[in-house]
Amino acid sequence: MRTIDWNDESNSVVMVDQTLLPREYKEIECKTLSSLCEAIQVLRVRGAPALGAAGAYGIALASFLSGAKDMETLLRDLQVAGKALKSTRPTAVNLGWGVDRVLKAVSDAYDMKGVREIALSEAKAIADEDVATNKKIGALGAKLLEDGDTVLTHCNAGRLACVDWGTALGVVRSAVAEGKEIKVIACETRPLNQGSRITAWELMEDKIPVTLITDSMAGSVMRRGHVNKVIVGADRITQDAIFNKIGTYTHSVLAKEHEIPFYVAAPVSTFDFEGWEGSVKIEMRNPDELRFFGSEQIAPKDVPVHNPAFDATPMENISGIITERGVFYPPFLLDEVKV
Repeated sequence: MRTIDWNDESNSVVMVDQTLLPREYKEIECKTLSSLCEAIQVLRVRGAPALGAAGAYGIALASFLSGAKDMETLLRDLQVAGKALKSTRPTAVNLGWGVDRVLKAVSDAYDMKGVREIALSEAKAIADEDVATNKKIGALGAKLLEDGDTVLTHCNAGRLACVDWGTALGVVRSAVAEGKEIKVIACETRPLNQGSRITAWELMEDKIPVTLITDSMAGSVMRRGHVNKVIVGADRITQDAIFNKIGTYTHSVLAKEHEIPFYVAAPVSTFDFEGWEGSVKIEMRNPDELRFFGSEQIAPKDVPVHNPAFDATPMENISGIITERGVFYPPFLLDEVKV
């Protein structure tokens, strides 16, 4: 199935519970807005494009759950739902983009039935468009990979970070589909190990060669000549920086030092055209993500913890940004991406 989808029979959101991977592949159903918000907060669903679909489906879900008796109350309920959804992950721009796109669409409805029909139709359109967009990103990005390349990636920017196919891993998948032999080095991505739990699992499922390393090994494998390209995803792209999973900035510095191309693969919906690094709120995660590894305590319970979910990589460290509208190179003029 897709990473996230809609169940027409129960009018609910269905998704792969990514917190259980790789031990168990399980599909879950969110029948309430609170269960969907919880799924987003604890990363049952994650990844910028997938969160865009989650936000969109969340508004559709809220429209079916609302007990409103008139249009004004229903639209107000959807606004409240939108605020709740946006608050779950403040850094990832796609979540708010999906919410706002559906809210804008339903403003054209004439009656309550129309609101529900338009909300669901727009949410499904966003999900379908995500798959097509990722295929375009993959096709364009595949041209940057040569037969025999080894690609280092961080976190998970694969099909489980999207509705399907993936951004950074979508580039790898597209290159492999073209007949190129591509290997991947996946960084574990502490503290929640999306690289080891999800990226490695995805690639092994697709029989694409993958080697898992700790985050701190990246410099060593680059220095030894084991990496030809670095490709990562993004959760927000502002005029001066790429926001992605914590650790991305370090990899960009190492790639620059070793003269390895560092690419970012992301849909245009991830761009914050008015934003700057200083204007972005970085999500801070639970300190116990570092104090514990699963149920095992690995640090003193009262040790102070700094646990941001994302970091900012300056544009001068980026070789190119791969989007569905083309590959953009320095100097990055975001107005060109808008066109």
